[in-house]
Amino acid sequence: MLNAMSSLPFWEGHIVRSVEDLEDGALLIILDTCPASEPQCGACRRPCSLVHERRRRKVRDRDCLDRRVWLDLPIRRLDCHHCNARVTEHISWLDRRARITHRVRVWVEALAQLLPIAHVARLTGLHWHTIKDIDHQRLQRLHGDFSANDVRRLVMDEFALHKGHRYATVALDAERMKVLWVGEGNSREAIRPFFEKLGPEGCQRVEAVAMDMNSAMDLEVRAQCPNAEVVYDLFHVVTRFGREVVDRVRVDQANTLRAEPKARQVIKRSRWLLLRNRDNLKSEQAIKLEELLAANKPLSTVYLLKTELKEIWYAPTVREGARRWKSWLRLALDSQIAPLIQFAKRLAKYRRGILASAIYPMSSSTLEGVNNRIKVIKRMAYGFRDSAYFFLKIKDAFPGKVR
Repeated sequence: MLNAMSSLPFWEGHIVRSVEDLEDGALLIILDTCPASEPQCGACRRPCSLVHERRRRKVRDRDCLDRRVWLDLPIRRLDCHHCNARVTEHISWLDRRARITHRVRVWVEALAQLLPIAHVARLTGLHWHTIKDIDHQRLQRLHGDFSANDVRRLVMDEFALHKGHRYATVALDAERMKVLWVGEGNSREAIRPFFEKLGPEGCQRVEAVAMDMNSAMDLEVRAQCPNAEVVYDLFHVVTRFGREVVDRVRVDQANTLRAEPKARQVIKRSRWLLLRNRDNLKSEQAIKLEELLAANKPLSTVYLLKTELKEIWYAPTVREGARRWKSWLRLALDSQIAPLIQFAKRLAKYRRGILASAIYPMSSSTLEGVNNRIKVIKRMAYGFRDSAYFFLKIKDAFPGKVR
């Protein structure tokens, strides 16, 4: 086995002296410098024969079949006469001061893209922090630099970073599906660094920004991007309608039926029937929904107006969108349902951004997809310990597509 391994080109500039079995079942391969190979300076990468000192280092290499592999190799400190520096020699397969070879680093980088860090650590036998540092360096190389060339349409959204109402904001190129920037916070001051990175010319190019009804984000976009049209996202508006109108009316209707426990329970348990899209219901669920709406006029009204509200975003022109908006607003104000009337009056302030969807039909599924993917990343992480790494993972999940 030793003779066979001595001839393998795994460790350039070194030869195998011996192989030992360790108590834990791992292999320890002891290397010596190859007599025919002259060391290279770690600074100028030129050959240097002046050796100042020699030390040995134990490093981890890629597993061989089912065995962990450790290397014991000499590390020479050179006195380079070319650059007048006293530095450690350059080894092509091992970084300076590293305790793992390039093969291990590439292996870990591949695994970290598929598995949680804790699982990679158990699989490789490396420490959690070692895995995280390797993956962090990979992400920094790929996504550390800010790049937003020719961006014209943006999607901006906030997501929960931690418990306790701590949020972060993500900016996405809507055309390339590429995350451009992620920052902690959702205030105007928190998102301003993104526009500073975008620069005056970049801000001038932006023609539309899709977002939820976040007043801070709205004001900052209008201040930084004078040519941009704010487009309010359908998904967020419908979600808010469900929370502020459908849920409120459902609870109110259930409270009016305290004398009829069975009927009250039917309404109390109907939340998901009312909030889900009709197309996503099974046949038996659709039948229950029809029976519920037929038996309760207020719930039927808000459910139908929720459906009509979506149609405003699908208008082919601004004029048609305005017509649909006026019709919807009139029905809402005439409904005599207090939560619906309050919601309609608040929504009227955002009419321009709603009708802008006819000019810039930016799909609400984009933001929904981003939020869902972020939740998956958080679950895989079992809690990231620093925000910078988490933000790089988000950027890695949305690298963008070629136009």
